[in-house]
Amino acid sequence: MNILAIGAHPDDLEISCAGTLTKLKQAGHEVVLCHASSGDKGHYQIPAEELIRIRQLEAQQAGELIGSRVISLGLKDGEIHSENESARTVFIELIRSVQPDMVITHAPNDYMPDHVAVSKLVFDTTFIATIPGFSNLYPIAKKVPALFYMDNLSGIDFQPTIYVDVTSTFKTKLDMLRKHQSQLVWLKEHDEVDIVDFVETLGKMRGIQAGCRYAEGFIQHMAWTRPNSVRFPV
Repeated sequence: MNILAIGAHPDDLEISCAGTLTKLKQAGHEVVLCHASSGDKGHYQIPAEELIRIRQLEAQQAGELIGSRVISLGLKDGEIHSENESARTVFIELIRSVQPDMVITHAPNDYMPDHVAVSKLVFDTTFIATIPGFSNLYPIAKKVPALFYMDNLSGIDFQPTIYVDVTSTFKTKLDMLRKHQSQLVWLKEHDEVDIVDFVETLGKMRGIQAGCRYAEGFIQHMAWTRPNSVRFPV
């Protein structure tokens, strides 16, 4: 299967679903990691242009740990809007270029505006990419892919319909997260959180719910034209 994971920022996928993405890659599926924003504002001291280079390198290094291609859409932190036509076109071209069978992204009720906007853009464009007349850069998407929402950052108001046991891949998940050193600093300073400990705690909580040591939770978006019988192929 072609699996496309789309986060708003370069570290979002590592935080919420990297254990599952690692398992999918190990199972032989094609897994593409995408972040919508270049991460230009996620630091107090580092200037934007330098920070973009740092964060792109961090994202590439994280993807290399599982042998996955990493794509940046080049949008800006805090400036992602679901009704922006140029952003919608960029997302349509992404969907058409990857031709995914399955897409994983933020839940519609996630905690900050970029995450919520990306969720809506993914929902909209995974359908629109199958319709002619929007972009001719790539062939029209052959199908509307299955859509899954990854866990909110602390699990608030998120009740998984699917759990994936990521005990065997949790170390790789944390290794991927630690590649984002600039964000370990930012999240400590901006949110007063040790994000590695934070992620491990949530993984344990979902593991208790799932009956294993570590788990990641997801909600499948169920709607007509989506392949609703699809489950995680791991």
